[in-house]
Amino acid sequence: MNRPAFVESNQTESLRVQQIYHEHHSWLQAWLRRRLGCSQQAADLAQDTFLRLISRHQATQLREPRAWLTTVAHGLVVNHWRRKDIENAYLQVLAEQELAVVPSLEQQAMTIDALLEIDRMLATLPAKVRQAFLWVHLDGLTYQQVAERLTVSERMVKKYMAQAMLNCLLCQDL
Repeated sequence: MNRPAFVESNQTESLRVQQIYHEHHSWLQAWLRRRLGCSQQAADLAQDTFLRLISRHQATQLREPRAWLTTVAHGLVVNHWRRKDIENAYLQVLAEQELAVVPSLEQQAMTIDALLEIDRMLATLPAKVRQAFLWVHLDGLTYQQVAERLTVSERMVKKYMAQAMLNCLLCQDL
């Protein structure tokens, strides 16, 4: 009895993922360990890298699996360090404040996740738009002050802010 083409395709894909895993997993984990300085984090990110390979469903088309794994793993390392920076900044602010009630670990995790989402949204903005948004909302500058710093008109700052707010709304809908 003939098997459907998609069954053979899935089996071929699965075999290719296994082959790539066996040939490159140890190397990838060592590569990550050198960058992270932590075996456990390296193991986690190596696993995440291979999960992305599995979800891609195109392992059979990879001509240079090591290059692909390196690119994906590098992105995961950047995200890891970004998350650590945001988490440390948040925890430092918490430590410096005298709070009657300290947020629970769950609340802290939710706040850190929200901060990461804001960071991802801000990273998609053009540099001047992002800077204007941060100066207004974090530093409390007026539109006029931002305009002077960016050497643009106040009207342009208003456009930047509208663009940033629209981006916030669009991200919120996701």
